[in-house]
Amino acid sequence: MTSASRPLLFLDVDGTILPFGGSGLPPAPDASNPYLARIDRTLGPQLMGLGCDLVWATAWMDEANEVIGPLLGLPRLPVADLADDGDDGPDTLQWKTKALVRIASGRPFIWVDDVIEPADRWWIEFEHPGPALLHKVDPAVGLTAADIAFIETWLRGARP
Repeated sequence: MTSASRPLLFLDVDGTILPFGGSGLPPAPDASNPYLARIDRTLGPQLMGLGCDLVWATAWMDEANEVIGPLLGLPRLPVADLADDGDDGPDTLQWKTKALVRIASGRPFIWVDDVIEPADRWWIEFEHPGPALLHKVDPAVGLTAADIAFIETWLRGARP
């Protein structure tokens, strides 16, 4: 499968890779960013094993490659050029939605984020010609092995 035919996986950081809290998470001693200690270091290999082209889709922009990627053992990833085209509300598109569809350009994609609303799902269903999985994670816990397993299952059905 060529890179152009592989599904894209758009990755958010805050609330997704960096969980915001929860009783099972370790304390966060780093004062510069108290959530960095909460990153599940096993996620990097799991994400790389999905057979997708990983793309940062985060307000962190390239800083995700400098700070988050090394903690996960990820290579330098492309960063989505996210134009602010949304309004961020329960009945409006998130600011990333239109940009992700534009970047995907018909390719199958997965969007992993803690902020995905019904309007985003509806818009992508009607505006994106290829398969798309919008996978919302619990920001208190972040991305888990169960989420990765769900994505793997979807990928088995979405690949050409």
